[in-house]
Amino acid sequence: MAISRAQLLKELLPGLNALFGLEYKRYGEEHKEIFETESSERSFEEETKLSGFSAAPVKNEGSAIAYDNAQEAFTARYNHETIALGFSLTEEAVEDNLYASLSSRYTKALARAMSYTKQTKAASVLNNGFSASYSGGDGVALFSASHPLVSGGVNSNIPSTPADLNETSLEAAVIQIAGWSDERGLLIAAKPKKLILPPALMFVATRLLETEQRVGTADNDINALKNNGSIPGGYSVNHFLTDVDAWFLTTDVPNGLKHFVRAPMSNSMDGDFDTGNVRYKSRERYSFGWSDPLGMYGSAGA
Repeated sequence: MAISRAQLLKELLPGLNALFGLEYKRYGEEHKEIFETESSERSFEEETKLSGFSAAPVKNEGSAIAYDNAQEAFTARYNHETIALGFSLTEEAVEDNLYASLSSRYTKALARAMSYTKQTKAASVLNNGFSASYSGGDGVALFSASHPLVSGGVNSNIPSTPADLNETSLEAAVIQIAGWSDERGLLIAAKPKKLILPPALMFVATRLLETEQRVGTADNDINALKNNGSIPGGYSVNHFLTDVDAWFLTTDVPNGLKHFVRAPMSNSMDGDFDTGNVRYKSRERYSFGWSDPLGMYGSAGA
């Protein structure tokens, strides 16, 4: 449906001092703090996790060498979605000199809407990360205590008991990440990189990561998290997280959370011959998801 003069009556009248409601600022590309971005040339992408070998056994004198088998562990699939939005102006609105001002204002509003959609879809990977309804390639949720291993064991990227963000829970997360193993049970030397959290926790994070002494104690102990450089990337606020006490850690495990771009943002306009309306459109195609769940650690909060 085209935007007509009836919907924009005040803009046709003299004496109008200001138009407002479309000039709000928008948050930046916060998904880049969480996801690796890659381009795609297919309708979907798949990534397969491989299993290496188990620890080498002792070979006794005169005995045969032991052989091990490598195999595929699981496959993650990314199905791209097309995101598009547009608006049109009637021929009469264009004739009455609304074309220049409205096209400028509403193309900005269009860009804001497209940006908001992308950030919401990106954050939904974390927002739904504790739900079994959103399972990954290994058959469980992104944040789970039972990520299965080929060796028969499991990895956990959540605390044993959901915990709010504090010194104790953050130190426990760093220790837990250091104990992760590969598909055959070999330690992978994983480390945290950055703390991802909602706006409600930004002041807690500042006190935990940027003070010299321990927080909330009368002791003159050093802040071990800061002194050890346990979270080298500091913290980043994501304004699209919906749980005010959930918090997350990105890790140095490769091929964790991925953002595939099938078609980057494009803007176009044309005139409709039958109606004389002018139409504007923004379109992009992408997907968000994860391959290796050990790319993130998460706590839903207490």
